[in-house]
Amino acid sequence: MKHIPISDFRIDALGKRKIIELLDSGRISEGENVQHFEKLWADYISTKFSVLTNSGTSALIAGLEALKHYRNIPDGKKVITTPMSYVATSNAIVKANLKPVFIDVNMDDFCINADKIREHLENNNPEDYCLILPVHLMGYPCDMDKINKIAKDFGLDVFEDSAQAHGTLYKGEKVGSLSLLSDFSFYMAHNIQVGELGAVTTNNSEIYRLIKKIKANGRVCDCLKCTRRDGYCPRLKEEEDFENDPRFSHDLIGYNFKTMEFQAVIGLIELNKIDSIIKKRQDNVKILNEGLQNCSDILQLPIYSTNYSYLAYPMLIKNKITRQKIRMRLEANGIETRPMFGSIPTQQKSFSFLKDEYIGKLPNADYIGKNGFYISAHQFLEQDHLDYMIKVINKIINGI
Repeated sequence: MKHIPISDFRIDALGKRKIIELLDSGRISEGENVQHFEKLWADYISTKFSVLTNSGTSALIAGLEALKHYRNIPDGKKVITTPMSYVATSNAIVKANLKPVFIDVNMDDFCINADKIREHLENNNPEDYCLILPVHLMGYPCDMDKINKIAKDFGLDVFEDSAQAHGTLYKGEKVGSLSLLSDFSFYMAHNIQVGELGAVTTNNSEIYRLIKKIKANGRVCDCLKCTRRDGYCPRLKEEEDFENDPRFSHDLIGYNFKTMEFQAVIGLIELNKIDSIIKKRQDNVKILNEGLQNCSDILQLPIYSTNYSYLAYPMLIKNKITRQKIRMRLEANGIETRPMFGSIPTQQKSFSFLKDEYIGKLPNADYIGKNGFYISAHQFLEQDHLDYMIKVINKIINGI
């Protein structure tokens, strides 16, 4: 029996050497590698700016806080978002003292339904809202043309959650470049995997400046030179009073969302491989789809496209078998599985305070949250792994 984990991580000789060099340098807090990754990530996504944070959740919170300062958004404003996502998206909205408003999703790509966003706004007061926050779930892109048009029509901003969609293309452009700002996560299962790391991308220089400040506890100085070993801030003149040292002066209430050089070093190595990583994951999805066609009456298989950067291989049970039963059988055969997150206001205990408000209003998200699951499609799978997965799943389904 094989063991096929949801994700895998392997560091080559170059990566190990770079880590040793970093340790020998004596500089492991934010420095040149962080700056280099930020520049290259912005270039890759095709935005002017990128800021690294210590996690994707931190990127969401920093982005929302920056937007509140930039637009002077008061607490309590509403944010339209998806119920079908990792809970960090909604957590960040709540922690920014905003109110998530959940709109149902599409059954085929699990993304927020743009037409239902418009319908909702037409039947409510748009002045209560400040933002649309769509999530490109599992690497599928949301319908950004419709979402951006709706936002423009109702005077709202758009903040893409691109945490799971590194390199996904929407009409030839990378997600994360299609709105005012976007967040990314480089968690272990993602296409660039460094452990814990996040990023915010934007073309807006003021939002960029605000995020850099917010991630450093609202520090007046937002440049890395302030953390040089000699302790000298280049913005200080020799005759100035060092009590005004901008390294220890703060004009915003922020957080410590700074990252480490280790993650940036690994990220730089991974970024050099990203095209081949995406291609291998696409190939794996195609092979699995072809091998599981006989199961398509019972399992909804993922949409295949060379424009999509797949986080994993998501499936949706149509009939005849429960998710618990198929997951237990897959796990018993060494194939690791994960459920599809759960519909946040109706199926996540932490958001049970919203359950009564949304019961019966999110039928697609509720169904996916109960019947959706995924297995791996990562770049380290070999043909024998794929053959084994196809064999096991066909055997389970044909045995129903």
